Amino acid sequence: MTGPHHGHGGHGHTHAPASFGVAFAVGTVLNAGFVVIEAICGVLAHSMALIADAGHNLGDVLGLLMAWAAAVLARRNPTPRYTYGLGRGTILAALLNAGLLLMAVGAIAVEAVRRLLHPAPIGTLTVMVIAAIGIAVNGGTALLFAAGRRGDLNLRTTFLHMAGDALISIGVVATAAAILLTGWLRLDPLVSLAIAGAILAGTWSTLREAFDLSMDAVPPGISAEAVRAYFAGLPGVARTHDLHIWPMSTTRTALTVHLVMPGRHPGDRFIAEVCHELGDRFGIGHATLQIELDEGVVCALEPDHVI
Repeated sequence: MTGPHHGHGGHGHTHAPASFGVAFAVGTVLNAGFVVIEAICGVLAHSMALIADAGHNLGDVLGLLMAWAAAVLARRNPTPRYTYGLGRGTILAALLNAGLLLMAVGAIAVEAVRRLLHPAPIGTLTVMVIAAIGIAVNGGTALLFAAGRRGDLNLRTTFLHMAGDALISIGVVATAAAILLTGWLRLDPLVSLAIAGAILAGTWSTLREAFDLSMDAVPPGISAEAVRAYFAGLPGVARTHDLHIWPMSTTRTALTVHLVMPGRHPGDRFIAEVCHELGDRFGIGHATLQIELDEGVVCALEPDHVI
């Protein structure tokens, strides 16, 4: 049995630009300012829909700050204590962000039910103007993160929240117009409940994915069976075991595996080529391969149930 051999594929599991610092800064300032304006106007106009949307946007501001901090920490170099760096903070940020949104859903639902039982008049014109501003603020912020949403859960969470807020603001405008025409005050809390439902539906899949990544699940888009089949098809590989694939962050993926190759060691060039291919095919940029030469020696980690 030889010692472990390590290599990096040519491409990490990321397709997003390296930095979205300006996008985070602009998005945070715009949304924080809008939250203050929207909350004040919601109270003055007695609109639960505006107050609900302001609470949701406040959660997004906190989420932006967490995602921003995590993205900054992820670019720091590894240390003797944090040997993989701090990229895992992006997973924690996505998980906490989703948790904040679920808390906001509960608060919105409780207040909406109260308003449904005890309806109150609202300033429809004020609601329409503020919500229209929200469409521009949230839609513009979403566009800032559009380029990075495909390769990074942290950025995708931010994009989806901002885009969802823009759609919700459109609903608020339509609700205020309907109340202005019909005078049906209960429409406001009913739309608030619909907003809560939309937030819950949009957040659940993100929460589940963030939880899976925090538990070292194989990242979405990577098939462990396809990776195993790739190793099995390599020349000289008799069998594989102890295969593990896990996220180092929302953009980087690591792998370890034992390859049983009887006869002779395949050489460093083989190791380098396999690691490069793992990056190209699967987006796995940090691979460690252990070559085992003697089939008669049973590896203690070979059974699937052994970690």
